[in-house]
Amino acid sequence: MTLKKLYTTAQSYIIMTIGLSIFALSWTAFLIPHRITGSGVSGIGALVYYATDIPVGYTYFLINVGLLLLAIKVLGANFGLKTIFGVVVSAILLSVLQSLIHSPIVEDKFLSTIIGGGLGGVGLGIIFTQGGSTGGTDIIAMIVTKYRNMSPGRVILLCDIFIIGSSFFVLTEMEPVKRIETIVYGYVAMALQAYAIDAILSGNRQSLQVIIFSQKFAEIADRITEQMGRGATVLDGVGWYTKENQKVIITLVRKHESSDLFRMIKEIDTKAFISVSNVMGVYGKGFEQIRH
Repeated sequence: MTLKKLYTTAQSYIIMTIGLSIFALSWTAFLIPHRITGSGVSGIGALVYYATDIPVGYTYFLINVGLLLLAIKVLGANFGLKTIFGVVVSAILLSVLQSLIHSPIVEDKFLSTIIGGGLGGVGLGIIFTQGGSTGGTDIIAMIVTKYRNMSPGRVILLCDIFIIGSSFFVLTEMEPVKRIETIVYGYVAMALQAYAIDAILSGNRQSLQVIIFSQKFAEIADRITEQMGRGATVLDGVGWYTKENQKVIITLVRKHESSDLFRMIKEIDTKAFISVSNVMGVYGKGFEQIRH
């Protein structure tokens, strides 16, 4: 069990690193070369870079460290190793990649915005699926909502709008029309990032209800509970065509677990009859927590 837990933890951090790499690449290869300001603390780092040439990774790291210390003092929160890991690795990757990439990979500014915003959302989505975080404006939201009756999502949105809008006063080498155009690109990148995050998280959380009819119901139910760690309910039924008693297994699994479930059923009973349906939400142990 210890080796299995170690393997699972290592796998989670490797996946997080892949997500962090994608996130850093989206900034250094697509947004920063075109002087586009996106959302979050990385957006603040981009603004500082445009004004002073200080690498984004440095500013990103210092602001996040300050936010973490402030949150611990104000909220008494323990953000855990994954948040610290996310902040440190993000700062390193942003600094390294920015030193290596000096010109935009895609010359077209709008296309770079689309790719950069989408990749950034994909990277963050991968990080969030592993329970990780990159710190940033979500910490600000936690602090604000402690003293004000505002939703965290609204606080983050207001922060991002302000950060991107501030680029009008930083990109002074551009004409006012070009600055406004760049701000619009920043908002497009922000929207695409949010959409990509939601798409990845909703896909990861999507659940299925599986109904299994099999004469080997006991073996299948045991394998579901012991190997997959999912619950299984066995009901009494009657096959009305044959008028014979029939045991029916009902189980709920994540969508990405379905292939393992089907493979397992096939190993036990190739004649099993299976019905699969999407469910709107599953709340309880092993799935989502009930929020109200």
